[in-house]
Amino acid sequence: MKATVTVMLKPGVLDPQGKAIGHALATLGFAGVGEVRAGKVIELELKESDPARARAVAEEMARKLLANTVIESFRVAVEGA
Repeated sequence: MKATVTVMLKPGVLDPQGKAIGHALATLGFAGVGEVRAGKVIELELKESDPARARAVAEEMARKLLANTVIESFRVAVEGA
């Protein structure tokens, strides 16, 4: 199974990378872009056949390593093999 973990800074946490991206987009002439938030996507290939178990394992990985849950939130999506 493939699990995708998307990690984003929580609302209210400063995002200097997002600000830099927003500024660069404006410099390139892309008008009308509001706030920009940057995050990360981690794709995991899991040797698990049960989607619920795969989600639970990926969520545990996110809580323990992939996301700093003090300042980041995460979501997990699971696809069948």
